Amino acid sequence: MGEPSGIGPEVALAAFAHFGGKVGSHPLKLVGDAQLFASVSNALIPTNSKVAAVPGKPDPANAAAVTEAIEIAVKQCLDGAAAALVTAPIHKSVLNAAGFAFPGHTEFLAHLTGARRAVMMLASDALRVVPLTIHMPVADVPRAIDKQSVFETGEIILTALRRDFGILNPRLAVAGLNPHAGEDGVLGSEDEAIIAPAIAALKARGFAVKGPLSADTLFHEEARKGYDAALCMYHDQALIPIKTLSFWDGVNVTLGLPIVRTSPDHGTALDIAGQGKADVRSMIAAIRMAADMADARSR
Repeated sequence: MGEPSGIGPEVALAAFAHFGGKVGSHPLKLVGDAQLFASVSNALIPTNSKVAAVPGKPDPANAAAVTEAIEIAVKQCLDGAAAALVTAPIHKSVLNAAGFAFPGHTEFLAHLTGARRAVMMLASDALRVVPLTIHMPVADVPRAIDKQSVFETGEIILTALRRDFGILNPRLAVAGLNPHAGEDGVLGSEDEAIIAPAIAALKARGFAVKGPLSADTLFHEEARKGYDAALCMYHDQALIPIKTLSFWDGVNVTLGLPIVRTSPDHGTALDIAGQGKADVRSMIAAIRMAADMADARSR
């Protein structure tokens, strides 16, 4: 369901209709408020908490239903009743105002599933990227990068590429932090001192990894043929290329969980909620990718 006052419910319903209630061998279920999803009551898993939603005007009073919907869906996946979870966007500030203790979906899902470390990937047919650091000031990024986090994140990505995307011998490209990956230390020491040793440790484990690479030449068409995913050092380094290449069909994927989880790569779009203007392509892509990942895990 996501934020009931945003576009989440309407793109969920539109995507449900697009697929005719089934994607591949997987029947689709909607999780949320019974009144909000009344038109698909035969495919509904309702929340106990009720919603009074006004399009474009999120209300902390609806937070209980939003988080309950996520909890119900996660339990369905953990119990084996569902093959994958696709989440509509939530409105973090409204949830936080209601006492939600997590920065966002990813951290909440890690908590609910007991995952040691959850990793956010943005994926499309053109590109897969992972930002090592996400929502933090650029000034704080260098201090947040350490060898262990680069190594652990790279390992999670490579494991997921094999398990969830069916890539037998996955290849990872790692971007440098500084321009030209530090240019032998002239433009910064982090690439040689931190990122390169983490890459060496991944290679020692038998993984196909290259880098640190200059980010300005990492995303053109020919370069993208040389890897299956790119690990970037900060938010915009990862999200600018994929949103340039795949603005309408990019998918947010959470790696490192015991369940499959995807989400459309957009927010709640409160300014157009309830107006019939929401673009459903990213939700359709998220559902299709979730089904593909679930099938890959079952092989």
